[in-house]
Amino acid sequence: MDDLFRVLPLLSHKVSPRPPPSPNYPSSSSLASTTTTTMFRTAVKQSRVTRSAFSSAHFSSTASKNSALKERLSQLIPAEIESVKAIRAEHGKKSFGPVLVDQLYGGMRGLPALIWDGSVLDPEEGIRFRGKTIPECQAELPKAPGGSEPLPEALFWLLVTGEVPTAEQVKELSKDWAARAAIPSFVEELIDRCPPTLHPMSQFSLAVTALNHDSAFAKAYANGISKKEYWGPVFEDCMDLIAKLPTIAGRIYQNVYGQGKLPAIDPSKDYAHNLSTLLGFGDNHAFVELMRLYIVIHSDHEGGNVSAHTGKLVGSALSDPFLSFAAALNGLAGPLHGLANQEVLVWLTKMQQKIGKDASDEAVKQYVWDTLKSGQVVPGYGHAVLRKTDPRYTAQREFALKHLPDDPMFKLVGQIYNIVPGVLLEAGKAKNPWPNVDAHSGVLLTYYGLNQMQFYTVLFGISRAFGVAAQLIWDRALGAPLERPKSYSSAAIKKIFADKN
Repeated sequence: MDDLFRVLPLLSHKVSPRPPPSPNYPSSSSLASTTTTTMFRTAVKQSRVTRSAFSSAHFSSTASKNSALKERLSQLIPAEIESVKAIRAEHGKKSFGPVLVDQLYGGMRGLPALIWDGSVLDPEEGIRFRGKTIPECQAELPKAPGGSEPLPEALFWLLVTGEVPTAEQVKELSKDWAARAAIPSFVEELIDRCPPTLHPMSQFSLAVTALNHDSAFAKAYANGISKKEYWGPVFEDCMDLIAKLPTIAGRIYQNVYGQGKLPAIDPSKDYAHNLSTLLGFGDNHAFVELMRLYIVIHSDHEGGNVSAHTGKLVGSALSDPFLSFAAALNGLAGPLHGLANQEVLVWLTKMQQKIGKDASDEAVKQYVWDTLKSGQVVPGYGHAVLRKTDPRYTAQREFALKHLPDDPMFKLVGQIYNIVPGVLLEAGKAKNPWPNVDAHSGVLLTYYGLNQMQFYTVLFGISRAFGVAAQLIWDRALGAPLERPKSYSSAAIKKIFADKN
């Protein structure tokens, strides 16, 4: 049937006028019918040949060979397909909890509606990446020589396979991403032509969208690739996407903040080190370590947050990973999502300006109350799911205690941590009065000199690509369908319950 739809445009062409039929020749209608049939059969035959060729092709725009990660993934997919079939066969008709009207009006908060394999967020325990907590990831995942934080490459391997990689596998992945890091010249020009007043996240999304030009999946789909093989070119696109993000981010940073010429990618260095170098901080070992930790803890936070869900939703329409992730970035750019770390730093800076450095607990407490009474929220506190201190906050706090224990802004963050939860509970403003990841990250970046707050969400975006990409690969491998939930109008809700009171 797919072959038929690809042939239909051929059938829509008008047949050229022919002379009246002679007794010795078939009629023009007969000729048209014969021509159409021949065209159909030829096109179908050519389509099948093309499809066969694509089935055996290695889909990659920049990779020189089949990566170890892709080979391992190809071994895991058949077993996972059977596992999903078994789960659906055994549990597919079972109820998974009631849906409340309040959940429909409340942003689907807590509504079980998605499959997301990379991570699960427990309200009390916090995030687990493929079953591993952040401290477990810090302990078990391979690190760079002389480093103490896990490498992002290792975390991506874990998200994709559920396995802790070897140091050699991580090194190979670092080299693969470095080889793919260059961006097309037209994308460079696109970024360079953006006015510096255009928000870095807008530029970031624009550049990622433009990478669709070279999408392996888009090309393979246009040529009739089998559904069973979607994951191959999607994998290549996801690898290219992650690899190119530091180059895009570095170019935006240098253009907007005037830092000078963009340095080259070093194929002997890891992902976070190259990113740090592109931003101008590669010589600072502690900053490189921070980037390794930052990318890991921001990489994934189950599938219900705006950026993750948007990437999955758009991908379900078989938009390629570049288009899918660009959409995710647009969601991440919102002040209630990725922009929150910037909002925290602004709030902290205003507090210091008003009550001074080394302010008393009472002065800090009064400022928090003034914030709430003015109709604003305390940024960095509360979470849609968590009901305890965010483990990502804790990981950053431990990093700060190790590397910048005497920094005045870090001390203020700790002081606020001891005050804000009590105020929020007293005010009845939050089910979870504890800090989230955004309460800390901006302070760390500022300490090392990256004080351009509008750029912080770009770093968040680089990190979040890891979780979104891993899920896109598995969605295509498992044949996840187009997402199409049911919606209701307010009038329909009233009607449903009209006779049930």
